Amino acid sequence: MANPTNVLAQGIEIIGSVRFSNDMIIDGKIEGQISSDKGRVTIGENANIKGDITAGEVKVFGKVQGKITSERCELKAKSRLDGDIKAKMFAMEEGAQLAGRTEIG
Repeated sequence: MANPTNVLAQGIEIIGSVRFSNDMIIDGKIEGQISSDKGRVTIGENANIKGDITAGEVKVFGKVQGKITSERCELKAKSRLDGDIKAKMFAMEEGAQLAGRTEIG
């Protein structure tokens, strides 16, 4: 069986921590920590996250206020991050906004 993808759709709001394995797509609002040991998380264009994110891979299309810790982090063109990044690999597209520090490697 293929690895399932968990989805938090637009219109869903969570206050509290979210822990997952495998893949997760978030397009809603979360106030709290998001964490996975090795999983991949995609923060959708409509997402608004207030809290730290720890995962194997993080792709941000929406808004995040908090620290991102991952193996690989990508900030897409319309994304906004207010916080620090600690990642082994980091990519930032033109148009992405970052207000914070980065620690790469």
